[in-house]
Amino acid sequence: MPGKTKARRLYLIPVLTKALDILELLQTENQPMVLESIHKRTRISKTTVYRILKTLVHRGYVGQGADRQYRHIARPRKLRFGFGGQSAEMPFSEAMTASLRQAAAAVGVDLVVLDNHYDPQVAIENAETFIRERVDVIIEFQVDEHIAPIIADKIAEAGIPLIAVDIPHPRATFIGVDNYRAGLEAGGLLADYSLNYWEGKMDWMVGLDIEEAGQLVQSRITGAFQGVKARLPNLPVESFVRIDGRGMRDKSYKVILDFLNRHPKDKHILVAAANDTSAMGAIAAVRELGREKHVAVVGQDCVEEMLREMQRSNSPAIGSISHEVQLYGPRLIDLGLSLLRSETVPPYNYVEHRAVTPDLASRALEALLLSPSHFSSSASSEAPPRAAPPKKRASGKKSTQRALAR
Repeated sequence: MPGKTKARRLYLIPVLTKALDILELLQTENQPMVLESIHKRTRISKTTVYRILKTLVHRGYVGQGADRQYRHIARPRKLRFGFGGQSAEMPFSEAMTASLRQAAAAVGVDLVVLDNHYDPQVAIENAETFIRERVDVIIEFQVDEHIAPIIADKIAEAGIPLIAVDIPHPRATFIGVDNYRAGLEAGGLLADYSLNYWEGKMDWMVGLDIEEAGQLVQSRITGAFQGVKARLPNLPVESFVRIDGRGMRDKSYKVILDFLNRHPKDKHILVAAANDTSAMGAIAAVRELGREKHVAVVGQDCVEEMLREMQRSNSPAIGSISHEVQLYGPRLIDLGLSLLRSETVPPYNYVEHRAVTPDLASRALEALLLSPSHFSSSASSEAPPRAAPPKKRASGKKSTQRALAR
């Protein structure tokens, strides 16, 4: 009895087969074609042809002209973008890296990520590595304005498009938050807190700055000071103090601990931090001294740890300005692709920002945790909702203490 012959099973993906049929047709014809012609030649439904063409255009395999004709684009290799991240120890930098990885994968761009370790020399070495690797676009996220010209010059010499994140670099396309406006928002939150809980009294307004980042980033503190002055007029100029926290937790902890120890009797202290990492260092100092009722802190970036902190009972954290980090990735990839196409790109590109207060922290945290590009922090559980502090009367200002703080 003859043996039964097994039918050969083909593991094919129908929609992928159709996409390849369309791509091979455009490649063979080697001339622009309209959707109707592609539909007739492939006998694939118009709706499917349309969606496949749009996907191929988005991924850069097919071009579409103003006359609505499609043409095959030769792609000898995948594009590679280099990203120098600020530091793997900085939550905002890691969240941006995750957003960028997701956006690059969505359009088929290979992403080479190197860690700048918050160190200027490492950032220079990483830029040199990108140049040797001949990546197509370099995205630079490093904190020191003094080395920005060095990095930019090396990259310009290599003829590679450069996108600078947060810190402007010569001849680079800039993307970042509108620092002054974000600072104004932070100052407004602090002033409102003083009006609501301290009867408008303020002994000190401390700006935790990042001096090495330069004037653009420092305008976050300038804006915060102006936001307070606009709502609390007639405050003496000597009550506004800028201290360099470097955007680092340990440094900010030490300088705020020292400041509070030098002003033990002052009970109305507002703190605007240049980022949430710095804000968390300040909060650690406040908590160590048991001064939670005397200090109000607003940060920038709205990272997970700060959102959880805002939900703690009697926390000095009263807000953070979200820089919508999940939007950075798509914007950066779009900018990079536009530069490679020689399209006109604005020299300064601003991302959105918004104020997040304790009453909004839970919702913001939920949205962050559900985000595909979420970077999980070390915090393990959500804190209970934050209770509003009681109103307290201010004590008199001490001119000698202000002189010490300057």
